[in-house]
Amino acid sequence: MSLLGYVYPQQSLFWTMVEFFLFVIWIWILIAVFGDIFRSHDMGGWAKALWVIFVIVLPFLGILVYLIARGGSMQERSIDQARHQQEAFDAQVRQAAGASGSADQLADLHDRGVLTDAEFQAQKAKLLG
Repeated sequence: MSLLGYVYPQQSLFWTMVEFFLFVIWIWILIAVFGDIFRSHDMGGWAKALWVIFVIVLPFLGILVYLIARGGSMQERSIDQARHQQEAFDAQVRQAAGASGSADQLADLHDRGVLTDAEFQAQKAKLLG
Protein backbone atom coordinates (compact mmCIF):
# COMPACT_ATOMS: atom_id res chain seq x y z
CA MET A 1 0.00 0.00 0.00
CA SER A 2 1.30 3.45 -0.85
CA LEU A 3 1.31 6.55 1.27
CA LEU A 4 -1.64 8.00 -0.61
CA GLY A 5 -3.65 4.81 -0.40
CA TYR A 6 -3.88 4.52 -4.18
CA VAL A 7 -1.36 3.57 -6.80
CA TYR A 8 -1.98 5.42 -10.06
CA PRO A 9 -1.76 2.71 -12.74
CA GLN A 10 0.29 3.40 -15.84
CA GLN A 11 -2.67 2.85 -18.12
CA SER A 12 -4.68 5.50 -16.27
CA LEU A 13 -1.73 7.85 -16.50
CA PHE A 14 -1.53 7.24 -20.25
CA TRP A 15 -5.25 7.94 -20.76
CA THR A 16 -5.06 11.05 -18.59
CA MET A 17 -2.22 12.34 -20.78
CA VAL A 18 -4.21 11.56 -23.95
CA GLU A 19 -7.26 13.38 -22.56
CA PHE A 20 -5.15 16.38 -21.60
CA PHE A 21 -3.55 16.43 -25.06
CA LEU A 22 -6.96 16.27 -26.75
CA PHE A 23 -8.24 19.07 -24.51
CA VAL A 24 -5.29 21.28 -25.51
CA ILE A 25 -5.93 20.52 -29.19
CA TRP A 26 -9.62 21.36 -28.71
CA ILE A 27 -8.76 24.74 -27.17
CA TRP A 28 -6.30 25.39 -30.00
CA ILE A 29 -8.97 24.64 -32.63
CA LEU A 30 -11.49 26.89 -30.85
CA ILE A 31 -9.01 29.77 -30.81
CA ALA A 32 -8.17 29.22 -34.49
CA VAL A 33 -11.84 29.13 -35.51
CA PHE A 34 -12.79 32.21 -33.46
CA GLY A 35 -9.74 34.04 -34.82
CA ASP A 36 -10.73 33.13 -38.36
CA ILE A 37 -14.33 34.20 -37.80
CA PHE A 38 -13.28 37.65 -36.65
CA ARG A 39 -10.46 37.98 -39.21
CA SER A 40 -12.74 37.20 -42.14
CA HIS A 41 -13.59 40.29 -44.20
CA ASP A 42 -16.05 38.51 -46.50
CA MET A 43 -18.60 37.99 -43.71
CA GLY A 44 -20.80 40.65 -42.23
CA GLY A 45 -21.40 41.23 -38.54
CA TRP A 46 -24.58 39.15 -38.44
CA ALA A 47 -22.91 36.18 -40.10
CA LYS A 48 -20.03 36.38 -37.61
CA ALA A 49 -22.47 36.58 -34.71
CA LEU A 50 -24.39 33.53 -35.98
CA TRP A 51 -21.19 31.51 -36.35
CA VAL A 52 -20.09 32.47 -32.83
CA ILE A 53 -23.48 31.50 -31.39
CA PHE A 54 -23.44 28.22 -33.33
CA VAL A 55 -19.95 27.35 -32.08
CA ILE A 56 -20.80 28.27 -28.48
CA VAL A 57 -24.18 26.49 -28.34
CA LEU A 58 -23.15 23.34 -30.23
CA PRO A 59 -19.34 23.35 -30.00
CA PHE A 60 -18.45 20.03 -31.66
CA LEU A 61 -20.99 20.35 -34.44
CA GLY A 62 -20.28 24.06 -34.86
CA ILE A 63 -16.55 23.56 -35.24
CA LEU A 64 -16.97 20.65 -37.65
CA VAL A 65 -19.48 22.54 -39.81
CA TYR A 66 -17.26 25.63 -39.81
CA LEU A 67 -14.20 23.61 -40.82
CA ILE A 68 -16.16 21.91 -43.60
CA ALA A 69 -17.81 25.10 -44.86
CA ARG A 70 -14.98 27.60 -44.51
CA GLY A 71 -11.90 25.58 -43.59
CA GLY A 72 -10.41 25.67 -47.07
CA SER A 73 -10.06 29.44 -47.03
CA MET A 74 -8.75 29.71 -43.46
CA GLN A 75 -5.17 29.41 -44.68
CA GLU A 76 -5.71 32.07 -47.34
CA ARG A 77 -7.01 34.53 -44.75
CA SER A 78 -4.07 33.72 -42.48
CA ILE A 79 -1.60 34.27 -45.33
CA ASP A 80 -3.30 37.57 -46.25
CA GLN A 81 -3.03 38.78 -42.66
CA ALA A 82 0.65 37.82 -42.52
CA ARG A 83 1.27 39.60 -45.83
CA HIS A 84 -0.43 42.79 -44.60
CA GLN A 85 1.58 42.70 -41.37
CA GLN A 86 4.81 42.24 -43.34
CA GLU A 87 3.91 45.15 -45.67
CA ALA A 88 3.16 47.38 -42.68
CA PHE A 89 6.47 46.40 -41.07
CA ASP A 90 8.38 47.04 -44.32
CA ALA A 91 6.72 50.45 -44.71
CA GLN A 92 7.67 51.35 -41.13
CA VAL A 93 11.28 50.28 -41.73
CA ARG A 94 11.40 52.25 -45.00
CA GLN A 95 10.02 55.31 -43.23
CA ALA A 96 12.53 55.01 -40.40
CA ALA A 97 15.41 54.50 -42.82
CA GLY A 98 14.21 57.20 -45.24
CA ALA A 99 16.00 60.13 -43.65
CA SER A 100 19.20 58.16 -43.30
CA GLY A 101 18.93 56.98 -46.89
CA SER A 102 18.47 60.54 -48.14
CA ALA A 103 21.53 61.73 -46.20
CA ASP A 104 23.57 58.86 -47.61
CA GLN A 105 22.45 59.71 -51.16
CA LEU A 106 23.26 63.37 -50.60
CA ALA A 107 26.74 62.52 -49.33
CA ASP A 108 27.26 60.19 -52.28
CA LEU A 109 26.31 62.95 -54.75
CA HIS A 110 28.70 65.34 -53.02
CA ASP A 111 31.53 62.80 -53.06
CA ARG A 112 31.05 62.17 -56.78
CA GLY A 113 31.19 65.92 -57.49
CA VAL A 114 27.59 66.25 -58.67
CA LEU A 115 26.83 68.72 -55.87
CA THR A 116 29.02 71.67 -55.00
CA ASP A 117 29.89 72.45 -51.38
CA ALA A 118 27.26 75.21 -51.23
CA GLU A 119 24.55 72.97 -52.75
CA PHE A 120 25.50 70.16 -50.39
CA GLN A 121 25.30 72.45 -47.32
CA ALA A 122 21.93 73.84 -48.48
CA GLN A 123 20.46 70.36 -49.02
CA LYS A 124 21.94 69.15 -45.74
CA ALA A 125 20.34 72.04 -43.88
CA LYS A 126 17.01 71.30 -45.56
CA LEU A 127 17.23 67.62 -44.52
CA LEU A 128 18.13 68.43 -40.95
CA GLY A 129 15.19 70.72 -40.68
